[in-house]
Amino acid sequence: MTSPLSSSTGFRSPPRSDAPSPAPRPTFDADLLKVYIKTLLATTLHSAVWPDVKERDKVKSWIKEIGDRVKTRMVEIQPTGFKYIVLTQINENLGQGGRADMACHWEDSDTVVQELFSNDSLICICIAFAIRSI
Repeated sequence: MTSPLSSSTGFRSPPRSDAPSPAPRPTFDADLLKVYIKTLLATTLHSAVWPDVKERDKVKSWIKEIGDRVKTRMVEIQPTGFKYIVLTQINENLGQGGRADMACHWEDSDTVVQELFSNDSLICICIAFAIRSI
């Protein structure tokens, strides 16, 4: 008895397509960005002190500067194919504990980088998302 898989013609490969193979998806170098953010936070905030109520605009300017510089660096690392989101938060360090969790369900080429900086006066968390747009 012959197997239903065997036949007089045998197995054949599908015909080859003349269409070019799809271009590889762009990737984002998260390790390069992580090192940049760690250095940026340390140099920007190394001697920073939580300001008095009258000087709270300092915190806003730190947040804006860090966010803008991280976004600029992300565009330098991978100029096309991604949308970028940068979240920066600075709080007064009162010795409190904290915990943050993140769960992401996305494509393999999307990435997130998170970095924490703290000194005796403040705590800064910077989170950067690179989400593939094409």
